[in-house]
Amino acid sequence: MLLEALTSTAPSFPSFRRQCPTTLSCHVSFDGLNTRRNPTMKVTACSKVESSSFPLEKKRKVVEHVCLLKAKQVLSDKDEKDMLDYLYTSQYQMRGIVAVSLGRISNDNVENYTHAVFMRFQTKADVTKFYENPFYSKVLKEHVMPYCHDLVNVDYESEVEDDMLPIFRKGEEFNYGVEFVHLFAFDDSALGAPVEDALASLEKLRKEFPSLIVQSTQGSNFNLSSKEYTHAVVTRFRSSEAFEIFLGSTEYRDVWRSKFERIIRKTLPIHFSVDPVGKEVM
Repeated sequence: MLLEALTSTAPSFPSFRRQCPTTLSCHVSFDGLNTRRNPTMKVTACSKVESSSFPLEKKRKVVEHVCLLKAKQVLSDKDEKDMLDYLYTSQYQMRGIVAVSLGRISNDNVENYTHAVFMRFQTKADVTKFYENPFYSKVLKEHVMPYCHDLVNVDYESEVEDDMLPIFRKGEEFNYGVEFVHLFAFDDSALGAPVEDALASLEKLRKEFPSLIVQSTQGSNFNLSSKEYTHAVVTRFRSSEAFEIFLGSTEYRDVWRSKFERIIRKTLPIHFSVDPVGKEVM
């Protein structure tokens, strides 16, 4: 029986209806991902969400950019703030960037990445111009690389709901939460139908957790200069608790074991907290 975990204060969604609640116990542990929280929790849960008869929502293509940084051990709080401020405010200096979130990575990871940057663009051409922009090159040279000794970039095309708030990631529900970035390197023999099936199964599952997830995108990495990872998934959770519930759910574990484990060569899951910048909505 497929369960959808719900928080007690979750807002109502017009396209879904809830059924009788039960109690679900979640144990959080995923590929070495350390959430640094109590691994066992109890949550209110309901049976599978049933979609309504509303017409399918229109979609808009977007291009997602992920950059993971390895900061030097001697990075001070002041230098860290300077680096992140320049990266965040670059959206106001260059055209094409429609959304940004970034922060210090919360979990330990095998690659020892310390910070993550997520940017959304309208088109692939905008991403190309972004890499070539003198302002961005200056930000990297003067405000990022002096504090970091390595980075990796992943770019992919995806789709979101064709509406201003989800496209630009504006509104109260994007103001807080946890950004979960999951990079994959699939076996060459699995590229094609097996990978598409795995990602489709994960997407289907995410849609059954609307009270936990604000938005999620996924796609194939088209960055020719950084092919260490073949695919990426970026998911915004409503809270750290929602993040833990989803990763600890039986449904998620079943999808991972049955669809991903056999075709994965390398995987890198990281997450960071999202907080509003001043009084502005991110």
